[in-house]
Formats: sequence, structure tokens, C-alpha cells
Amino acid sequence: MFRRFLILPALTALLVTASLTAAPAPLKFSDVKTKFAANLALWWDKKMPLPEKIEKAHELGFDAVEFWAYGKEDIDAIAATSKRLNMNVVQFTAWGKPLGSGENIDEFEAGIKEAIGVAHKLGAKMMTVTGHRWVEGYTLEQQLANYTAALKRVAPLCEAADVMIIIEPFNPVDHGKNTLNGSQAAVLICREVNSPMIKINWDFYHMQLSEGALLTYLEKGYDQMGYLQLADTPGRFQPGTGELNYRNILKAVHEMGYRGYIGVECRTQGTPEAALQQLLENAY
Repeated sequence: MFRRFLILPALTALLVTASLTAAPAPLKFSDVKTKFAANLALWWDKKMPLPEKIEKAHELGFDAVEFWAYGKEDIDAIAATSKRLNMNVVQFTAWGKPLGSGENIDEFEAGIKEAIGVAHKLGAKMMTVTGHRWVEGYTLEQQLANYTAALKRVAPLCEAADVMIIIEPFNPVDHGKNTLNGSQAAVLICREVNSPMIKINWDFYHMQLSEGALLTYLEKGYDQMGYLQLADTPGRFQPGTGELNYRNILKAVHEMGYRGYIGVECRTQGTPEAALQQLLENAY
């Protein structure tokens, strides 16, 4: 009898300890306020077809995706898979050729017309334009002027189609030589174009490597921000792997009033499942 009384408290203590040390339940998208879109170019194997990647994103719990250049992709298959799984295609890359010479604006206009058709087929409301790779033989001022002129040319097309172009600045650290690094020149260009359908794809990864002061510059250019993307620095992996406090950054973004998707344009360190958990742990 005495031995029984000794065993019962020991078992109770053991059960309490086990319950306290049990692994917490995995986080879900519903546990955070931020809405994320999986970047299909950087998540999962590069050789995997995009429709299969959409399946993978859906299995992880994403309800939205984004991808890079569409030219070699099976758009019909992407559209069908997205529709079947009720997945949103938030944006894709519509144009990447340099526009700084001003010599290919007609080609750019034709390319945007084609990309608008793709956007409508996918149900995408935005598409990224880069096209600011440095062109030798032209000054920075000439290239920015030509880039601005190209955007002015296609702005009426985008307004009529209700599809937004989001221009994406890069960074000078790991993206070569470009005319748009960081937010400041891009903000001036969008204000000059003055169209509700020409805005900025505001990628925090590029902004950190170009100018820092992420929230200060976002506040200054918030009226020209059309979309947000993220990755941690250094490494371009998921939030929580580097130097950026994304929990605070995303909280500030929410408080500024942004309610759209944020593109998770990062490589995954570890498995996609582990990367997702780290993303949600560092979300708001």
C-alpha cells in the first residue's frame, strides 16, 4: 500500500512533465495575419513542372502562388491546376529585356499586350516588369528616361485591361549592373508615369541590399507600392535565417494598411515544410 502511494505521485509528475515538453502543434496560415504567395521559381526542384509545384504549394497550405517568366510554361495547365485547387496566381514576370536604349519600345508594347492575355487567362491582377539591366553607350539619365517612356506607352493598355505592371528594382550586390537599385528611382518613375496600373514590386531582399532603412523608405514610397516580396539576408532564404526582423517588418506593413499577398521569393533552407514553419514563426 505504501509503495502504491509513492508510485502514483511519481506517475503524475511524469505525465505533467511529458505534457509540458510535448512539441507544439505546427503553425497554420490561419495563425497569422499576413497572406503569403509561394514563389514557384525558388521553392521545390527547378525541374519540377509548375502545375506540380502548384500541387505542392496547395499541400503545404498556400492558397496563392507567383512565378517568373511565362514564355516556356504551359499556361493552360497552370490555369487549369490553379482553378481546380482554388489557388490564386497573384503575379508572374511579363518582361525582362533591357529597355534603357529606347530602341525596343514597340517590342515592349507588343510583349505587354501578350502578357495581359496571359494574365487574364490565369486570373492574375499583376505582372512584374524588370528590363533595367544596364545598356552600354547610354547614361543613367538616358536609360531612366527611356524606361519611363516605355512604361508611359503601356500604361493605357494596363488601365483598360485592369492588370497592374509592378516594376521590380534589383540590388547591386548579387544582381549585376542595373539602373534600378532600391526604391528611390522607382518611386520617382512611377510618380512621373502617374498611373494606378504602374506601381512597384517592393522586394525587401533587394531593398535591404540596396538601401536598408526598410520601413523608412517604404513609408516614403508607400503610395507607389503595388506588391511586396521578401527573403532574409544574407542568403535569400526564408525569414528567420538571417538579419532581418520580419515579425516587426510585417507588423508595420499591416499597420500601414497593406492587406495583399506577400510573395515568398526566397530559397528554402531545409525542407519546404520546415521553411514554412520558420516563415510563419516570423510572420505577423
